[in-house]
Amino acid sequence: MKFQAAIFDLDGTLIDSLADLADSANEMLEHYGFPTHPVDPYRYFVGNGSRKLIERCLPKAKSTDTAFVDEALAYYKGCYERRLLNKTVPYEGILEALHALQEKGIPLGIVTNKHQSAADAIAAKLFPAGMFVEVFGDRPGYPRKPDPKKPLMIAKEMHVAPETVAYFGDTSVDMDTAKNAGFYAVGVTWGFRPKEELIEHGADILLDHPSEMLTKLNF
Repeated sequence: MKFQAAIFDLDGTLIDSLADLADSANEMLEHYGFPTHPVDPYRYFVGNGSRKLIERCLPKAKSTDTAFVDEALAYYKGCYERRLLNKTVPYEGILEALHALQEKGIPLGIVTNKHQSAADAIAAKLFPAGMFVEVFGDRPGYPRKPDPKKPLMIAKEMHVAPETVAYFGDTSVDMDTAKNAGFYAVGVTWGFRPKEELIEHGADILLDHPSEMLTKLNF
């Protein structure tokens, strides 16, 4: 298969953002007097959107209180807005791989469960203007991944058939998204989750370094 487009998850795939996500959530927890968490558990707290992150990191008794989760989420978003780029950077080799795909005329897109304002701010600061056809974050009225609606909308905007799209991600949510959309599921092992999770959820191929986008896939 010769691929005609590439769509990416953001956190854990294009950028290493775990420390800023953890620091922001822990600042929220400290604000309310709750216990904080080490960075590593946040690998499993993230991936399903900001609200689910808050539900997972809060004490269990508070995680089902809808009104409190709303309040805590709003506070977290304020914390994260201030910390977006404190420690977050593209993974080594990502920019080079993306530029190489662009040089081949491959359209690029992002679909993330991160809230839209944060996704836009990070993409604008860490990547060249116009690199992506679309940065599709968590927006009201659109289902989160693994629902395929948003990635399929980008594929349509790119004028490519789903089976010609390589979708890159680091979690089970991403592999499920790719399968649900009819994309080729590319699991990346440099992100937040172990490769066993990616295999279990149907990864068609695993990449260990961004440079392998050009050597292991036919663009």
